[in-house]
Amino acid sequence: MPDLLFAIARVGFLKTPEKLLLLDLIDTEALFLSLTRADIEEIVQRRLRAERFAPHELLAAARCDRNILTRKGIAYTFYRDSSYPPQLREIFDPPFLLFYRGVLPDYERPLAGVVGTRSPTGKARKASFGLGFELGTEGIGVVSGLARGIDAAAHEGNIAGGGKTVAVLGCGIDFVYPSVNREIAVRILQTGGAIVGEYPPGAAALRYHFPERNRILSGLSRGVVVVEAPEHSGALITADYALEQGRDLYVHAEGFEGAAGEGTRRLAAEGAPTIACAADVLADWGIERQCGMRKVSRPEENAVSMAQMLTDELAGRLVRHQGDYFRRI
Repeated sequence: MPDLLFAIARVGFLKTPEKLLLLDLIDTEALFLSLTRADIEEIVQRRLRAERFAPHELLAAARCDRNILTRKGIAYTFYRDSSYPPQLREIFDPPFLLFYRGVLPDYERPLAGVVGTRSPTGKARKASFGLGFELGTEGIGVVSGLARGIDAAAHEGNIAGGGKTVAVLGCGIDFVYPSVNREIAVRILQTGGAIVGEYPPGAAALRYHFPERNRILSGLSRGVVVVEAPEHSGALITADYALEQGRDLYVHAEGFEGAAGEGTRRLAAEGAPTIACAADVLADWGIERQCGMRKVSRPEENAVSMAQMLTDELAGRLVRHQGDYFRRI
């Protein structure tokens, strides 16, 4: 059965409801191998744009997928499995299969999407780290795309705050893109988070994959915060998905300036609430804060000794990021 699931998952010209229908009617590999393009058109009741359908090749690729997943210890969950994220069943075109490494989150606890530009201002990068950190101290995991900039900072902050962050890939589940963020990916797994994606092993990081994966990012989240986004940013696609899916949408107060903040400003003008910290999000969700954090000045700017700061940092009470310190309270 896994090989058949993987083969149907690779039929890229079908949406998930159509793949489920195909699976219900074609429940053996022999039947799948006998299929023609005309048969599929009859099943899904529409004309297909795909130029070719090669079931033998798809099944061979599926067997390779299974071998790679087994060898690398990568798991998957099917749309009808009990382990499948219930939030994703609510969205339009949920993934047929979700591949993952690490531990899928506890979906009784809300997740917060944090997204933005790959080339943020320093202020916005620090705001993203701080937001992820605050959410982590409250036991809220951050969902983001493991991209450079805002995504990476949000993941790092959430890990530092004790959260279990989730990275949604726009490439095959067996490698990390961009490779510069491999260290973050390792720490996500070491701290109980997850790396997930719908693309099978070996799938390249193609341009159109990233807008597609954004629907999963927002779908997993109770709400999405756009920290900083220029016009035409992929983060704005995630914002659109969030609104279509009935998720909360927020913009960060530190992401409004200059060309980098054009998209953020537009979202605010269209009605997205502005938040300054995680407490604003939690208050909107009706969640009482458990811990929290506060930003503190650098040692040379006040009377706190460097030795005490170092002691607190080693004890995990203080986290340093790009010259700023964040203390749990």
